[in-house]
Amino acid sequence: MQRRSVIHAACAVAAINVVERAWSQAPFPSRPLRIVVPFGAGGVADLTARAVAQPLGEALGQPVVIDNRPGAGGVVAGELVARAEADGHTLLLMSNATAVSAGLFQSLPFNPRSDFAPVSLLGTFDIAIVVPESSPHRTLRDLLEFGRAHPYKLNIGSINVGSTQHLAATLFCTQANLPAQVVPYNGTPAVLNALRGGQLDAAVEILGPLKPQIAARAVRLLAVMGEQRNADFAQAPAARELPGLSSFNVSSWNALAAPAKTPAAAIDRLQRETARVLSTPELRTKLAGFNVKAQASTPAQLAHLLDSEIRRWSGVIESAGIPKQ
Repeated sequence: MQRRSVIHAACAVAAINVVERAWSQAPFPSRPLRIVVPFGAGGVADLTARAVAQPLGEALGQPVVIDNRPGAGGVVAGELVARAEADGHTLLLMSNATAVSAGLFQSLPFNPRSDFAPVSLLGTFDIAIVVPESSPHRTLRDLLEFGRAHPYKLNIGSINVGSTQHLAATLFCTQANLPAQVVPYNGTPAVLNALRGGQLDAAVEILGPLKPQIAARAVRLLAVMGEQRNADFAQAPAARELPGLSSFNVSSWNALAAPAKTPAAAIDRLQRETARVLSTPELRTKLAGFNVKAQASTPAQLAHLLDSEIRRWSGVIESAGIPKQ
């Protein structure tokens, strides 16, 4: 009787091991995937994630759903993904905010580098410098010459302290030797209202949401902050074209990352399919409609980008004396 019990127990253990091996070797993905977006619906990050999710789901053979978790500068979404099961089915829409958070917060419930496994870059998009259409500053050179001749007379608006736009404006003033006030507002509508109302001389904001304002001649685009001119506004220079600014290059970006310790096979599959769908003309055209330039990367390239962005923005935060939150 005792021997029979031992045999039954051994068989049970063997059966459990077979099930566990089968589960561990199950093809990826085995259920729907979720992309956790640290921003609300309707913004560039959300639109990018939704545009990528549909063809990526078709390529993977499983639906990819969007889970918007705005709040605390991306900390809510980051913590959720960092603590998720590391099986590749929960992904984070990583962005500039992920890098900024490393230098902006006293402490975080996750490490932006070690708690995530980079998958791929999704795309980059321009940050713009604009003035009211009625501004006497017709070019970026005009704005710089006035600001340097009249220290701290220029008010340059951005959204809230610690945002990519606020830090980009701060970095621009430093590298352009422009003594100006960078004035934070609670959201893009407030920045535009202040710009049109004469409280601001210029503003730094994501280009995509400004397109209707530029088309309506409510604001004038002076320059973009990225590596090259924007194809839709080729008449406006890149800031780096001006003397002394050749090294200036600031763009926003979005990417995908998984929890750390996600199996390499899952990361490889996600990266391959992401790169493939980003190369299709249909998705590239769709993203271009949001002013996003589709761009994939390897996990190593994304890790390098994140490291360099953490160093850059942590330095800007420290130099500007921005209090840690």
